[in-house]
Amino acid sequence: MKEDIKLTKLAECAGCGAKVGAGELAKLLSGLPARKDPNLLVGYDTSDDAAVYQLTDDLAMVATIDFFPPIADDPETFGKIAATNALSDIYAMGGEPKIALNVMAVPEDMPKEVVHAILKGGYEKVYEAGATIAGGHSIYDKEPKYGLAVTGLVDPRKMLTNAGARPGDVLIYTKPLGIGPTVTAQKAGLATPEGEHMALEAMCTLNRYAHDVFVSYPVHAVTDITGFGMLGHLLEMAQGADVAIELDADGPTLIPGAEDVAALGILPAGMYRNRHFAESSVAADDDVPLSRMDVLFCPETSGGLMIAVPAASAAALVADLTAQDGVLCADVVGTVVDYEGGERIHVHKGGKEETHELS
Repeated sequence: MKEDIKLTKLAECAGCGAKVGAGELAKLLSGLPARKDPNLLVGYDTSDDAAVYQLTDDLAMVATIDFFPPIADDPETFGKIAATNALSDIYAMGGEPKIALNVMAVPEDMPKEVVHAILKGGYEKVYEAGATIAGGHSIYDKEPKYGLAVTGLVDPRKMLTNAGARPGDVLIYTKPLGIGPTVTAQKAGLATPEGEHMALEAMCTLNRYAHDVFVSYPVHAVTDITGFGMLGHLLEMAQGADVAIELDADGPTLIPGAEDVAALGILPAGMYRNRHFAESSVAADDDVPLSRMDVLFCPETSGGLMIAVPAASAAALVADLTAQDGVLCADVVGTVVDYEGGERIHVHKGGKEETHELS
């Protein structure tokens, strides 16, 4: 029975492509009353990856929740991807996940073995992260959805946010880019086998392994690249720190075939929401093709970490990330510069050899 279910056929949107656009989300949140609490170190007002609440001088709680419709037909794979994605927010704050709660919606007629397989996939990734699932909540819905509410811990003195980048920092990204267009092409039977394999591997790879490396470096800021795409999340990083970013369009490792299908217009709806939100703050050189920009705007489900680190430490961090099992990439994709007005992000074609040459 499990083999007969095509989960992606039961949902209109897939994965992080179902995320409410950043611009629309800001409108929905505007004007809401916010309680002032000196122990709340990070709340929703800074568009960060998770909330952080200080408990003692050397201990803070990191809390996040993330769930979405199926992005894979195989239920266990869907569970793994959704859990990996939810855990990522904790790592982006410099924290370690400790406890998780299932968040699930399923159709009433969904076979119990399919529900069990989704949960099994989630449990496997949570245990790989060294955390524990301790319960959850489920409802009936026409569309299946799954994810986690995760709580972790961090030393507040070592906490990271998406707003700490400084001029002179180097930006390093830890997964291949192009999950959004690849998954969209897969639904139409147009993705390459190599592309499908790489996208699946990326979505199921915990950001724990990159986290375990970067916590030993003087990193200034981190964010994970998910529903708002690389350009959307970089814009939040730039706005939060009041800086600008020089982004090398050739910097990220691309999933094979991702740009080819983007050039054909095979793109998730989330790409257009992300472009609408961020385009006015992005300037691209004429030699950067539209297809590459589309990939940079595309939502990434369970994407990698974007790390801002001082230039003096960048080469060593890249080397250690590259040597770490479980880290798929350590691509230098840009630099942080002073903001002098106008667009926050400048996209150019620097080429890997030029941009990745670190001191």
